[in-house]
Amino acid sequence: MDVLSDVLAVTRTGLPRSAHVRWHAPWGQEFASVPGSAGFQVILQGSCWLLPPGAAPVHLRAGDVVFLPHGSGHTLADSPERLVAAPVCGPGDHELHEAYASDSVDRSGDGGPATVVLCGAYQLDLSRAHPLLQTLPDLVHLPAHPDRHPELRSAVQLLAAELDDPRLGTDAVVPGLLDALLLYILRIWFNGQPARGDTTGWAAALNDPPVTAAIHAIHRDPAAPWTVAKLAAEAGLSRAAFARRFAVLVGQPPLGYLTWWRMTTAARLLRTSDAPLRSVATQVGYTSEFAFAHAFKRTHGTAPGTYRRNN
Repeated sequence: MDVLSDVLAVTRTGLPRSAHVRWHAPWGQEFASVPGSAGFQVILQGSCWLLPPGAAPVHLRAGDVVFLPHGSGHTLADSPERLVAAPVCGPGDHELHEAYASDSVDRSGDGGPATVVLCGAYQLDLSRAHPLLQTLPDLVHLPAHPDRHPELRSAVQLLAAELDDPRLGTDAVVPGLLDALLLYILRIWFNGQPARGDTTGWAAALNDPPVTAAIHAIHRDPAAPWTVAKLAAEAGLSRAAFARRFAVLVGQPPLGYLTWWRMTTAARLLRTSDAPLRSVATQVGYTSEFAFAHAFKRTHGTAPGTYRRNN
């Protein structure tokens, strides 16, 4: 798997949720902050305003996509003055968030212009959050553009059609489309970050071919007997230059990231498979079950067997 796919497989939990909502002006809807989730809003028809707390209002038009990777609270409204007295949508708002196809909601106001929005959220396990996601800003706004991001537009159109007119197979189609939407949003954001020599962090790392080559090698085969020299060869750099470059961009040394990813992969295997501990240890590069258990406990604070029983 590639890095981004791996990151989402580790961090995502449960099923994504979505709602196809039509509002008629005047209207306002406050979305409560939900730690451990990542929300999105896609404007399908009309326009509205996004009112993030402590920041200037953002005018959204049809085709705009908004992603809130840290579950930040916000308000959508037909006017920037509609912040006061907007009803709150929180985790318990079943009408907006509990189902897939059944969540096609019409909230009429006084018959004013209609705005149709695709709302949704992904559940994230913060205990396994990859640093790649932690570096994202509170708000990612991808404005509509007829000549850009055709794959994102296609995913949005397919989702809107399934939620507006549920048919046989919709319950299977929608989760896959929501996962595709999330991948497209993240891919577009990371690809759009400027490549500057003074930039650090995961956006810079994923736009740096040598470091990306080493990260892909780790994710492709975490059990391999990697050394700094072998990873440097994957990157096409000298050992010293690679180690320095990796640490600056990623924020930790190459072997530190390797160990973290091995333990994260091991936790996923313990949760999702019945493989014996010796097999799990082998899959993440440990020939000794004792050494694996010691490394796992040092990272996760509990023994592998206990972790499996509790998760």
